[in-house]
Amino acid sequence: MANTAQARKRARQAEVRRQHNASLKSTLRTALKKVKKAIAGGDKAAATKEFKAQQSVIDRIADKKIVHKNTASRNKTRLAQAIKALP
Repeated sequence: MANTAQARKRARQAEVRRQHNASLKSTLRTALKKVKKAIAGGDKAAATKEFKAQQSVIDRIADKKIVHKNTASRNKTRLAQAIKALP
């Protein structure tokens, strides 16, 4: 355990940040699942609409450096390709 008051405070702050970041990461996973579910439904229009709605969520979380920008970009690209492949 931390010995100084400063170290105790930093430990408290780190725990708060960890929980906040975990919450944002969960939000990202949920956004990805929503789009994947729309794609699995087979309706291209609905999948496109859901993708456009969740795109900003993905970008916002990448801007906060919760995930790397390339990871967010890769996820968006793969979702877009899956939507494009729908009949």
